[in-house]
Amino acid sequence: MSSEPPPGSGQQPPEDDPFRKQPPPTGDSGSPYGSQPPPPPYGGNPYGGDPYGGDPYGGGGYPADPLAGMPPLADSGRRTLARIIDMILVGIVVALLTWGFGVNEYDVDADKVEYGKSFAQSLVAALLYIGYDTFMITKSGQTLGKKWLKMRVANLENGSTPSVQAALVRSLVLWVPFAFCCACIWTAISGGWSFFDKPYKQGLHDKAAKTVVVSTR
Repeated sequence: MSSEPPPGSGQQPPEDDPFRKQPPPTGDSGSPYGSQPPPPPYGGNPYGGDPYGGDPYGGGGYPADPLAGMPPLADSGRRTLARIIDMILVGIVVALLTWGFGVNEYDVDADKVEYGKSFAQSLVAALLYIGYDTFMITKSGQTLGKKWLKMRVANLENGSTPSVQAALVRSLVLWVPFAFCCACIWTAISGGWSFFDKPYKQGLHDKAAKTVVVSTR
């Protein structure tokens, strides 16, 4: 079975992805961890198994560190700012759509709160956030916020742009709880996880999709 995506899917074949991780050059080209030494090997892929099935480029074996050959990991503070930018951009669209169709977060009438409209707005918000995030990450690995702040989402395994499935999983974990139950708390937990996660600075949504966020500058 061919590994290439069907025509018109918008997803580049992995071997044609310009961001796909390249074999490490000879000599020291720097570390994706900046001045910090790389973490000890975890037996290849931290999610189990050797992500490369040996050295795909031939020769003396590919390093066990999945980040070898990738740009440095993006700063968590910059990631947070990019997420806020995306939330504002999509939030404006959500507000305009729900206002235009008469769907408010809640209406108060003689101490009665109509929760049906609140759910409708949450549904619109979830669909827009998930659709926006999935489309943009699948297309280039970048939402507008990430593009403006010079970073991108990459597969941890090989550095390529995430597939539709991976981007969708990432978006669902990030935005469904945000839209329906615990926006501020979930955003702080899922996104804030990257401030403490070692060694890959992954949010919970990154862990679910097996992705990392790397700098493009």
